[in-house]
Amino acid sequence: MYTHRSIAFVCMLLLAAAVSLVEASTTEADAIRQTYYPEDFSQFVPRSALDLVKQVPGFSIDEGGGDRGFGQADTNVLINGRRVSGKSNGPMAALERLSVDSVIRLEVVDGASLDIGGISGQVINVITAADRETTGLFRYAPRFRPTGGNSEERLREFTVAVTGGDDDSEWTLQVANEQRIFSDAGDEVVRNSTGEITDTRFERAINQFDRPSISGSYSRVTESGNALNLVAELNGNYSDSGETSERLFEDPDENTRVLSSAEDEHNYEIGADYEFDLGAGRLKLIGLHRFESSPTVDRTTTTFVNGVVEGTAFTRQADEAESIIRTEFSFPAWGSQWRWSVEATENYLDLDSQLERLTVGAFTAVDLPDAKARVEETRAESTLNVSKRLSEQLTLQATIGAEYSEIRQTGSFDITRDFVRPKGFLALNYKPTDDLFLSAKLERAVGQLRFFDFIASVDVNQEREDVTNVNLVPPQSWDFTLEAQQSLGKSGNLTLSLFHEDVEDIVDRIPIEGGGQAPGNIDSASSYGGFIDATILTDEFLWKGGRADLSLSYMTSKVKDPILGNRRKISGDFYKSYELSLRQDFNDTPWAIGAVVDYWENAPSVRIDEVSFNNKSRGTLYIFVEHKDVMGLTVKAYAWNLLGAENRFRRTVYSDRLADEVLFSERRSRNFGYSYTLVIEGAF
Repeated sequence: MYTHRSIAFVCMLLLAAAVSLVEASTTEADAIRQTYYPEDFSQFVPRSALDLVKQVPGFSIDEGGGDRGFGQADTNVLINGRRVSGKSNGPMAALERLSVDSVIRLEVVDGASLDIGGISGQVINVITAADRETTGLFRYAPRFRPTGGNSEERLREFTVAVTGGDDDSEWTLQVANEQRIFSDAGDEVVRNSTGEITDTRFERAINQFDRPSISGSYSRVTESGNALNLVAELNGNYSDSGETSERLFEDPDENTRVLSSAEDEHNYEIGADYEFDLGAGRLKLIGLHRFESSPTVDRTTTTFVNGVVEGTAFTRQADEAESIIRTEFSFPAWGSQWRWSVEATENYLDLDSQLERLTVGAFTAVDLPDAKARVEETRAESTLNVSKRLSEQLTLQATIGAEYSEIRQTGSFDITRDFVRPKGFLALNYKPTDDLFLSAKLERAVGQLRFFDFIASVDVNQEREDVTNVNLVPPQSWDFTLEAQQSLGKSGNLTLSLFHEDVEDIVDRIPIEGGGQAPGNIDSASSYGGFIDATILTDEFLWKGGRADLSLSYMTSKVKDPILGNRRKISGDFYKSYELSLRQDFNDTPWAIGAVVDYWENAPSVRIDEVSFNNKSRGTLYIFVEHKDVMGLTVKAYAWNLLGAENRFRRTVYSDRLADEVLFSERRSRNFGYSYTLVIEGAF
């Protein structure tokens, strides 16, 4: 079946290339669907380019960054017609660094008509000023949670960004810290195989982290049109979490279990590209390097009423890196725009782990398979992309290519494997009227493997263990998407997206030969779903200053369970969500009010001997009041979780899931209360 699809897909690409030879005139202006200016969003008092883009009706930023290597452009944001040369340091980070004073306009463009391989559908192109002054913005967001035992305060979250430059260059710099302190508490009920309650535990958890960062960019365009772009970021991620569980109250085995987890991560990313004329086309050279070091420790101790103490600790030092070199040559031919790309990537994960048990008052190391292991991948790909406007209403973009991958693993196993995978896509954009835009895309995609899945690990909290699996292969899929966007003019925008995916070698939980379980490949799976985004502005037909944004998402999937043999959802996959945002700006005053309610849910997580489910009990509601000019500052006050949502978790552990023999089950609901947040924003 997949062979027939591959042949059909190649034929479609060849047909598209032949059709693209038909002459059709176009200009860059023809690709622009709509133009917005900063003053169009003045009622929202935007401070950054990101604030502007978030207010574009019917548009949601796609960060991308999930593709293997750098690849073709996979985001829907451009700055001055160029993609951002970063992965983790992507479009949202770049837009947040740009002050609103540096933005001239926002262009909503037809991505398939651009000379940028991989972009299709609706794209935002942010145009910045050529004559730039040094400007800046800042944001401070303290939060307080006055909820009994869950009370907390957050005082270290801030952002400061500066933008500057001259006639042919631009630079940005940002210093920020993201801080979270989050706690919840409640009862957990444990039942045995017959459903009888064996324990009612009171548990309290707290999670906190700081993520300081410094990032920046520099771009320069010479008089000859050569373009240089540099981006860089340095981040920290310092987290501590804990949980106290009081168990078997008034039982001879009464005990208190304490879980503690910590991570002291640092990472950096550097990206650069240089583009210049070469012969009849333009050559672009791209380089990127990122590194992450993540020392972690997870520890549990259980103290019994008789003084006995038991415990387990799992520590791990993980070092990850990715280096990418990519070149793209774009050129016109036969009335079309072509782009040939070649990319080479080197990735690795280096793990040094240790498992310890508490004996006689001290933690002592015990045997752990693959305590030291390394996974490496060398990958190369080449693609050829063509873009063509076939008529005033119809635009085509197609890519065909292949990648070669070699994966090497050392540790208790020493193995090398290699793969060749075809990839490419065909996209058509159709604009029958000025207000309606339709797009379709068929893609042959190669998925990204998570290197941690190759190597044995231990979860001391849930008492789980994964063994090593050296046989993981990258999943491949046929992805088909349809999108319809209806502009309502000054009254808003409606967007409907539908998709279907057929996946080979999907990664899910499987039993491993020789014993144990781990992430592994299942032959096939499928998923489908849709997304609805609507923005309604009330100025033209109800009252002035009103805005409503609605987002609905649904996805379901099918995969054959390796134990039961029946069909179920892919373990832990996204399932459904909604978000409704209401805002009212009061004309001729600096005041605004609003409310947001949202909810999300994932499919159950399925292991060989366990099924678990984690979600919130109901939607999360928050309201806000905003004053746009408090001595030149914008001040917003939020009250969060007014519906009293709780964190819920349930888990069933089996001695034999095939025979439906239950070992025990757990069900809990934890309250995390409500909180107040103050956001203070300004410019300089």
